[in-house]
Amino acid sequence: LDADNYETDPCLKEIRRAENYSWMDIITIHKDKLPNYEEKIKTFYEEHLHLDDEIRYILDGSGYFDVRDKDDKWIRISMEKGDMITLPAGIYHRFTLDENNYVKAMRLFVGEPVWTPYNRPADDFPARKQYMKFLAGEA
Repeated sequence: LDADNYETDPCLKEIRRAENYSWMDIITIHKDKLPNYEEKIKTFYEEHLHLDDEIRYILDGSGYFDVRDKDDKWIRISMEKGDMITLPAGIYHRFTLDENNYVKAMRLFVGEPVWTPYNRPADDFPARKQYMKFLAGEA
């Protein structure tokens, strides 16, 4: 994606239309830009899941999303300017900055945003059960 021209990028516009991403905002994660920076960084790095998909589009900077594979082992996904990721509802994950300590990201949602993280263990939620069925090839 063209992160330098995200306001007018036709590819982003088409993704938002096709996936019904009707809500968006932009977050800058840097000690000089994010209120309660230290607390937020710790929260982002705590292993958790959400009941909705988490969609992030990196507009500048870089960082890592860590996700669990089907054997519960960590997979680190390097994200940089122009990258977009969709983490499905129910997947355990965490986010951390890299050595640059800076990322600017667009957050996208279907409908109104829900920011609630459920720290592990959170295996009883229907979203987690559905995700586990998907991993097992049952969904």
